[in-house]
Amino acid sequence: MKLGLYVINLDSSIERWRAIRAKADQYGMPMMRVAAVDGRQLSQREYGDVDWKGFLRHGGRLILAGEYGCYRSHIKCLSMLVESDFDAAIVMEDDVEVTADLIERTTSIIDAVRNADVVKLFNHRCRGFRHMATSALGDEIGRCLHGPQGSAACYVITRLGAEKMLSALQHMAFPFDVALERGWHHGSNVLTAKRNLVSLMTHSRESLIGHRADYRRVKFFGPKRLPTHVLRVVEYWRRVRYALEL
Repeated sequence: MKLGLYVINLDSSIERWRAIRAKADQYGMPMMRVAAVDGRQLSQREYGDVDWKGFLRHGGRLILAGEYGCYRSHIKCLSMLVESDFDAAIVMEDDVEVTADLIERTTSIIDAVRNADVVKLFNHRCRGFRHMATSALGDEIGRCLHGPQGSAACYVITRLGAEKMLSALQHMAFPFDVALERGWHHGSNVLTAKRNLVSLMTHSRESLIGHRADYRRVKFFGPKRLPTHVLRVVEYWRRVRYALEL
């Protein structure tokens, strides 16, 4: 399998690119920089392909500028994969700590779950894990009953998976990390590694999407948030049912 490696990086984040590129060069990993979309440079009138009502209902808040940029940057990566000659690609954000065995372990995971469209290689949480397979290098792969797991910082996706997701996710109705996991919606076989293959660099604490205060500023409260609570219960049930399909 011909495997690509895409790194999403803002033009203004020069030091982040230098740091991740230095690690990749150290390990002999060819990577391609994908210029990130900077949502902070856009007005909301310039946001394209957004399901505003859907996002408000499911998220219970407004969209952050960095969040929109993140979504469009990942969609850009998927488009590049579809147009490339790669069979699959690792997509990562520029605050990921690259490891020497990343390519080897990822390839082993792909070999172990050949019917997978997406395998998440990093998560903030992994609870209620249901085992499906174990790679030759010992990585367990499956799905989680509990979620969202958080983060789209690093995942591997096949060209077919990218095609499926591009077809279903052109209109933003969720943050990208949530949308990525919703295999029951976009029809992809989404799996996760039980143990993270990578970690985050120290500068990942300097979020380019938003801080807690930013999320609170755009969050709905009281009766306006009731539809969100109901929809999240429905989403949780869909996630559990999806995990049980294994």
